[in-house]
Amino acid sequence: FATVLRAKALGALHLDELTRDRDLDAFVLFSSFAGSIGAAGQGNYAAANAFLDTLAERRRAAGLPATSIAWGPWADGGMADETRSASRMRRGGVLPMNAEAATAVLARAAASDTPAVVVADLDWADFAPALTLTRPNPLIASLPEARAALEAAATGAGRTAIDDRAGLLGRLTGLTRAEQDRVLLETVQSCAAAVLGYAGAVAVPAERAFRDLGVDSLIAVELRNGLSALTGVTGLAATVVFDHPTPMALARHLRERLLGDAAEAEPVGPVSGGAVVGDDPVVIVGMACRFPGGVRDPEGLWQLLSEGGDAVGPFPADRGWDLATLYDPEGERPGTTLVDVGAFLDGAGAFDAGFFGMSPREALATDPQQRLLLETSWEALERAGIAPGGLRGSRTGVFAGTNGQDYTGLLLASGEDFEGHVGTGNAASVLSGRVSYVLGLEGPAVTVDTACSSSLVA
Repeated sequence: FATVLRAKALGALHLDELTRDRDLDAFVLFSSFAGSIGAAGQGNYAAANAFLDTLAERRRAAGLPATSIAWGPWADGGMADETRSASRMRRGGVLPMNAEAATAVLARAAASDTPAVVVADLDWADFAPALTLTRPNPLIASLPEARAALEAAATGAGRTAIDDRAGLLGRLTGLTRAEQDRVLLETVQSCAAAVLGYAGAVAVPAERAFRDLGVDSLIAVELRNGLSALTGVTGLAATVVFDHPTPMALARHLRERLLGDAAEAEPVGPVSGGAVVGDDPVVIVGMACRFPGGVRDPEGLWQLLSEGGDAVGPFPADRGWDLATLYDPEGERPGTTLVDVGAFLDGAGAFDAGFFGMSPREALATDPQQRLLLETSWEALERAGIAPGGLRGSRTGVFAGTNGQDYTGLLLASGEDFEGHVGTGNAASVLSGRVSYVLGLEGPAVTVDTACSSSLVA
């Protein structure tokens, strides 16, 4: 707070004090929309700009010239014209201003009789519902555009208008369990659509992870606040969206909080095969694997072993290696190899990032061990006759053995910027957790890294 206030508020205060004996034509302060409306995660910046607006009002009351202009975000290189920030504001109906148009407004604003004015480009259909999601907002209550947008949102399809816990409980009373689940799911979907700036509840799939829908940590808190206001459920954790990572899972959690009725576990079966296992403590019901020699499944591994095949072959051409200079049988050039064969996995780079909810950049920054484990975990469930999505929300555990993480060195040597993805993409401990997250599993997730013995321990 001190750093931001010093730059804005203290500077303006000095300017006010040092010019009070001057015959000024104008005293113009550049404030921010954040001081009028608020800005998530920027309480210090909002406070500093609100100070400028108040200073202008104090000068006017003393008969001195003053105008504070609370600017919205500017396009074409403005402070908020950063991709993520701009995208987030657009979802809330705040659009980057055309620089030429905004500059033309400056002269009119400075000549205004109003000490504090707001200049911003708003899409009222998105802005008004977002600003009033958790409580009415007197600031915009008298504006015709805001009233029209709020009335349209209240009557529009997919908007669930629930004032408090009693109101929601009243709606749920007398409904069948399936109908109650539908109401709660629509409540979550509508609220998520509002904070994300989506067209409506239909744009929020029930089983799609919030992270994949664009929810970050700030939006997660907004969604939590909105759900608390809509349902009357207090005490929801700030991480509730990550603890219950899909609209369906979050709706079940709300059901438990409202009705004290834990959601029934989804059926997992059927499991293929009819072997009688008795009381065996460990039973293998599905397998998947990748090995050199073109092995992509257990059958391929058995064939390689039973036929005495050779998994060693020439260097692969899909690794981006300079094969013409890599091989040096004399061993005289540094950074080369004495042999031109090895045991390599086929198609190690053929990873479907979108299928597993990753961007291409994140996939590239992720250790191939994680990518391969995601693929084989999914396949192991399918080969067991279990729909991978059918385990979502169950107490299924993930236990993985890992050995060696040298992919980070390759990333750092590449010269490309993978900031934000290197940590989770290359930490051994993340292996099991990533599988749990993708499959929606809520049991223990443990990664064992004991170097050469990791597979034995696992």
